[in-house]
Amino acid sequence: MSASGTKTPGTTALGRIVGVDVGGTFTDLFYYDETAGAFRTAKVSSNRGDEAVGFIEGLKSFGALSDLSSVVHGTTVGTNALLERKGAKVGLITTAGFRDVLEMRRRDRRNTWGLWGDFVPVVDRDFRLEVGERVLADGTIREAVDPAEVARVADRLLAMGAEALAIVFVNAYANPANEMAALEVAKAVWPNDNVTASSQILPEIREFERTSTTVLNAYLQPVVGGYLGKLDAALKADGFTGKFHIVQSNGGVMSTQTARRLPVRTALSGPAAGVIAAAAIAEAAGFPNVITGDLGGTSFDVSLVADGKTALAAQTTIDFGLVIRTPMIEISTIGAGGGSIAHVDAGGMLQVGPESAGSRPGPVCYGQGNDRPTLTDANVVLGRINAAKPIGGKGRSLDVEAAKAAILTHVAEPLGLGEMEAAEAIVRIADGKMAGAIRLVSIERGHDPADFAAVPFGGGGALHAGALIKDVGLKAALVPRFPGVTSALGCVIADVRHDQVQTVNLLLSSLDADALGARMRAEAAEARAVVDAAGLSTERVDVQFELDMHYLGQTHTIAVPLPGDAAEGLTAGDVKAAFETAYQKTFSRLLDGIDARIVNLRTAAIGRRPRFDLATLAPEAGSTVEAARRESRPVWFDGAWHDTAVYDRLSLPVGAVICGPAILEQGDATTVVDPDLDARVDGFGNLILERRP
Repeated sequence: MSASGTKTPGTTALGRIVGVDVGGTFTDLFYYDETAGAFRTAKVSSNRGDEAVGFIEGLKSFGALSDLSSVVHGTTVGTNALLERKGAKVGLITTAGFRDVLEMRRRDRRNTWGLWGDFVPVVDRDFRLEVGERVLADGTIREAVDPAEVARVADRLLAMGAEALAIVFVNAYANPANEMAALEVAKAVWPNDNVTASSQILPEIREFERTSTTVLNAYLQPVVGGYLGKLDAALKADGFTGKFHIVQSNGGVMSTQTARRLPVRTALSGPAAGVIAAAAIAEAAGFPNVITGDLGGTSFDVSLVADGKTALAAQTTIDFGLVIRTPMIEISTIGAGGGSIAHVDAGGMLQVGPESAGSRPGPVCYGQGNDRPTLTDANVVLGRINAAKPIGGKGRSLDVEAAKAAILTHVAEPLGLGEMEAAEAIVRIADGKMAGAIRLVSIERGHDPADFAAVPFGGGGALHAGALIKDVGLKAALVPRFPGVTSALGCVIADVRHDQVQTVNLLLSSLDADALGARMRAEAAEARAVVDAAGLSTERVDVQFELDMHYLGQTHTIAVPLPGDAAEGLTAGDVKAAFETAYQKTFSRLLDGIDARIVNLRTAAIGRRPRFDLATLAPEAGSTVEAARRESRPVWFDGAWHDTAVYDRLSLPVGAVICGPAILEQGDATTVVDPDLDARVDGFGNLILERRP
C-alpha cells in the first residue's frame, strides 16, 4: 500500500528496546536506548529445540531484564513448522459440499503431466467435516446453521485427536452470522483457545485462499502460541516487565497477543526484519535500489527494494499448496547457507544444499560430530574465515584440518580435484545458487541488475559479496556496519503495523461513495486500535487505503491506492480516477465503455516508530587505516594463494579505502574483498564494495 491516508499522533514514551532474531545457528541481538541514543550488539549460539535459553542468555548480556522496556522478536518458528509439516493436528468444519477445497486448490498440481499428484493438505480428509448451512453471495442466509450439529461435529473432531479447529463457511465474507454462531458453539465445546473462523482471519472472497489461510492459522496456533508462551514465561521469570512484540511478515510489528491470534502473519517474520533494516540502511547511504541477501546457517533469503520501497505481495505460497493470503514482503528463499552440505550426486555433479548441518551438529570445523563438508568448512579451508576467531564468540578455534579431510573425502577425491580446488568449487557452486536467486527477483521481473546494489547480511553474506557483484552484474555491494545482526536491528526500527481486508463487491457505476467512506473510517478505527494496543512508542499513526478492482468480465484484480485522506469527502470520481491511473500504469491502456467493480477494501494502520539515526553506527573519529590493520595471511582466490591484508573492520575510519585482496573481520561477520575489488567506508560505517576502475 503506497497511498497515505489519515494521520493521528502516536505515543512518544521512549525506553530501552532490544531486537532479537533467532536463527538456526545464532541468536542475534541489537540493544538501543531510545533516550540516550546508545546501542550495543550481541551474538550467541541458538539452542535448537529450546530457543528460550539462547534468547535469555543474549538479553542478559545487556544487563538486568527489568531495565528493558520492550523486546521485539523476529522468529522463524512458523516458517519452519510449515516447511517441515510440524504444525498441530487441525480439524475443519465447513459448508456441506466444500470439504475438498484444500485439495482442489486452483486446479494446479505439483507434477504437470500425468493423472496423479503427491500433494497432502495439512488437514486430513477425515478431519474435514461438513455441516448444513448456506449464505448466498449477496449475504442472504438461505439456511441457518444448526448449533446442535456444530457441537456434535466439534466433539467428534476432539475425539479423533484434533488440537485446533478452523471454521470456514463458503460465503462468510458476505455475512459472517452463520460462522459466528458456529464459532460460539465450538468455543463452548473446545478445551483450548485454538479455534478460528475465516471471517476473523480473512473476510475476503475466494474460498480456497480463505480456507487455506484460516486452516494454516489454526495449524500454527498451538506451535507459535506455545513458543511465545514459553518465551514470555522465561522473560517474566527473569524480571522482565516490559512489552514483548513480534515482527510480522509485512515488516511491521505486532503484540504477542495478536501474534497468538494470527500466527499465520509470522510466516516470514525473521527474513522480513532484515529486509526492513537493509532498506533503511541503503536509502540513508544513497542506494534506493538494492537487492538484499540474508545468508544464515541454513538459507539465503533475497528481496528487491526499488526506490526505497519494499515489495509487498497480497499472498505468498510457502510451499506447494500452502497459500497464505496476507500482506508479506516478497522474499525468495533457497537452501544455501553456511551449514549447507556439499556432496557429489549420483550423476557426478557437485551440489551444495539444500540439506543443512544446522547448528547441531553444525559444520565439520565446529567439532560437534558432523563429518560432511559445508559451505562454512570451504570458507575456512580457503582462509577466508579466521579459524582462530570464529564469529558468535565460540569458545574454541575451528578445526581446519577436519574440514580439509571432509572436503577431501566427500568432494575432492570423487571429482579428482585437490582439496583447495574442491573447496573453491564448493564456494562457486553456492555463489551460483545465490546469483540465481538474485536474478529471479531482478532480471526475471524486468529490473536491470546494473541499477541495483547488493546488501549482503547475516553471518555469511559479506563473505560472498564480491562474487555476487561479478556473477550478476550488480553495480556495487553495500555491507552494513553490523551485517550479522542486521535482522535484529530491523526488529528495533520496524514500524508497528496492522493490515485488514474486507470484501465489498461494489459497482463503480452505482457507487455510494458516502457509504464506502463510512466503511473506510470504521475499518481505519479498528486497525488503529490494534496498533495503539501494541504499546510501542510511535510518533504518529498513518492509515492507508487500497482497493482491489477490475473491469467487469475480468477475474484478476489490480491494487488501487487511494490518495490523501480518502475516507473524508470521497467521491465516485476519485475512485474512478485512481482506478484508471493504476490500470493505465499496469497495462498501458484503458477499456472504454466497461464498468468496473470494487472487490476488496484493504486498510493498513502504521505506527511510525521514532527515527533511528543510522549515523549512530558510524566509527568514532581519530582511527586510522594503519591502526586497523592486524596481520597478513594467505587466502585462496581464483586457483592460487594471495598474500592478503587482514583488518579490524570496526576500527576503520570514515573515508578509508581498502584495495583487495583483503579480509575485514568483526565479531558478527567477516567481509571478503576480492583481488579485483576495492572497499570504502561511508559516513554511516557501511562498506561499499565496487569493481576497481
